[in-house]
Amino acid sequence: MSFLTLGHRGVMGVEPENTLRSFVRAEEAGMDAIELDLHLSKDGALAVMHDAVVDRTTDGTGPIAGKTLAELRELDAGKGERVPVFEEVLDAVKAPLQAEIKDVAAARALAEVILARDLVGRVEVSSFHDEAVTEIARLVPGVRTVLIASRWRGDIVDRAKAAGAATLALNIRRLTLEVVEQAHAESVKVIGWVVNTQDHLRLARALNLDGATTDFPEIRRTGRFTA
Repeated sequence: MSFLTLGHRGVMGVEPENTLRSFVRAEEAGMDAIELDLHLSKDGALAVMHDAVVDRTTDGTGPIAGKTLAELRELDAGKGERVPVFEEVLDAVKAPLQAEIKDVAAARALAEVILARDLVGRVEVSSFHDEAVTEIARLVPGVRTVLIASRWRGDIVDRAKAAGAATLALNIRRLTLEVVEQAHAESVKVIGWVVNTQDHLRLARALNLDGATTDFPEIRRTGRFTA
């Protein structure tokens, strides 16, 4: 079974997260896929940023939803990088992408891009929200989806199945072999996040995970050889 390594917001351990610079670095490091986050700007652009506000990762303040794309463009997202939109990431790298959406509105905007650019084979869509996963699957037949959870109950595999998610992305610090075995028994893959240490990488292997999300390029390299 192949073990996939996903670059978390690019490779945010060494580059400003969710920037073109970070995504290009992740691709150069050979990541199997690149994970990123999407929020809608005030004027409906798919801005690539994790938080709902710009304060932590830029030199600006306030919510993304309260700013136009032009206003977001004025911000420094680290090392002189600008806040990218999803379409720019598609053009900047060729790697498969895992796009995390925060709500149903973002699902609809993302669906338009996936359909217009025929991206079903390249873009996997993830969310913490069951309804967002269900909505993107309804809008884009055949799209691969991922249900994310940091804390969960015993019904997490059932939730993934109900939402139509082929993969669960779960917090490695709380993940157990029982959950992984339950998921695999239902043909649901499991990815662990965030795997940034050799101990976590060994744990991911011991749990028989299908992959890991990491902040650092070297995890991809050592992951090829860690049993």
